[in-house]
Amino acid sequence: MHEKTKPRARDLGLPFHGSPGANNAITDVTGVEVGFCTLHDDEKGIHTGVSAILPRGKEAKAHPVWAGQFDLNGNGEMTGSHWIRDAGYFFGPICLTNTHSVGVVHHATTGWMIEHYQQYFQNNHAWAMPVIAETYDGLVNDICGRHVGEEHVLKAIESAGPGPVAEGNVGGGAGMQTYEFKGGTGTSSRLLEIDEKPYTVGVLVQSNFGTRHELNILGVPVGHHLNKNAILTELGSGEQGSIIVIIGTDAPLLPIQLQRLAKRGALGIGRSGTSGGHYSGDLMLAFSTANPIYMPAIGEPQPGTFTMDWINDAHCDRLNAAVVDAVEEAVINAMIAARSLPTIKPPGYLLEAIDHDALKRVMASYNRLGNSS
Repeated sequence: MHEKTKPRARDLGLPFHGSPGANNAITDVTGVEVGFCTLHDDEKGIHTGVSAILPRGKEAKAHPVWAGQFDLNGNGEMTGSHWIRDAGYFFGPICLTNTHSVGVVHHATTGWMIEHYQQYFQNNHAWAMPVIAETYDGLVNDICGRHVGEEHVLKAIESAGPGPVAEGNVGGGAGMQTYEFKGGTGTSSRLLEIDEKPYTVGVLVQSNFGTRHELNILGVPVGHHLNKNAILTELGSGEQGSIIVIIGTDAPLLPIQLQRLAKRGALGIGRSGTSGGHYSGDLMLAFSTANPIYMPAIGEPQPGTFTMDWINDAHCDRLNAAVVDAVEEAVINAMIAARSLPTIKPPGYLLEAIDHDALKRVMASYNRLGNSS
């Protein structure tokens, strides 16, 4: 559940473009569920976890979702992406975690899929290739301790549900930084119409990228003004991190259209100022919950053809704009909801959450602040 005590970007009066859904979250796409398991231990320097996104919730049958994937910069991992690029679909959960936990999260998610879709796997020749993606949280988390276990992955998946979504220091985003402020998990959504039919686009980001001087919010050079305590800049280490962008929609789209939609995630993060650092893995995935076709496993009867609907390319600009707007807001939501954490490598610093009042003063000085809710 979303923690109501945590403000979001719109609560501060930041006037982002577009009309969000009821939760302003990826769960505004009907059927999508999100869950977390968060590990916080200040004494041991553990701040990490797992975020789970279930595109079709916990439905009993293994219906894939059509998908497209894009790498702005490939210094990161997203399992299953080779098959998505070849076949245009995947099924099962998407899980986000830290860099050194990809293996255990993949192992546990595969086990959950085998158990949950038992008949599919036990009665046929079927295989699981879940989507597991990562970003690096070693600035504030004992990442080499590999503290994420199978039980944490299962907790994240089983806790997944619809409705409001927590942000900031939760799940896989627990230990992440953004523009040298505390970052983490963020989400947003947009409503739109095409040919008088309503559609929803929702995004969730695990935000862990950027250097302070680049930070730009709604056209305002915030990083130029709020330039104190930029740890990476002070240490001369440059950018270290990544961002995972997950885009969901109920609009019927072909895999090639979803690949193009995934590319717009890069434009969304670019609005916040990043130039795409070499050491940043910027990985985007887009999926559609429309056209729920069952793909039989080897050993099951195979239909000769499938039938799908898809939106005319001439109308896809509305979806593109919705994705860019939602990703831009999700990144800032992650920063607004975050809380400060002490560093462990190097020790003795504080990865500070962005100061809400200071941010509002900067935005107001550029006449870019609306009324807070």
